[in-house]
Amino acid sequence: MPQQNRVIVFSRYPEPGVTKTRMIPVLGPERAAKLQHALTAHMLRTATDFCAEHQCDLEVRFYGGDETRMADLFGRERKYVMQRGMDLGARLENAIQNAFDVAVTRVLVIGSDCPDIDANILDEAMNSLSHHDVVLGPAIDGGYYLIGLRSPGELSLFSEIDWGSDRVLRQTIAKATKAGCRIHLLPTLSDVDLPEDLVVCRRYPEIFGEVQED
Repeated sequence: MPQQNRVIVFSRYPEPGVTKTRMIPVLGPERAAKLQHALTAHMLRTATDFCAEHQCDLEVRFYGGDETRMADLFGRERKYVMQRGMDLGARLENAIQNAFDVAVTRVLVIGSDCPDIDANILDEAMNSLSHHDVVLGPAIDGGYYLIGLRSPGELSLFSEIDWGSDRVLRQTIAKATKAGCRIHLLPTLSDVDLPEDLVVCRRYPEIFGEVQED
């Protein structure tokens, strides 16, 4: 039987030339892929420790590669599921709907590109769903690094959003407010998407070491 709560990590298979493409001009395709690998491994350690202490299910939703290659890189003890949907909104909706379909009652989805997500952030997010309908982790670039729901009734938040733009958070909050949702906002953090974001990685030697010259 599934646990009452679920944490879903969204990530990509770290294939050179395909992942972290905006980092390639400064890192090259191999080191950009190594960065993707290091960020994902870091986030999975954080999520695994949190779920072990809070009796949550953990699921990895990935894009690119396949289940075997993901398990080879990140460990066979985790559940890996291919992301499904034409855009990020459809993929988020599919993952969260699947959780509600098996009677999970609180769902957090986190990206793998924000190494500052820690146990305190996850704890605040999960606890906030006791009294709020939606929890959002604002990213500096105008998107969000975390979204949490406690009802499939909020799945409409993933439609008609300009994914990849600096309007994602603003549009999501507007839709949630219009729907009468109670919203909890987490601290604003930075994703590691652009070369200038690499400064964030300096706080994490296990990540930053992967982007150094051999």
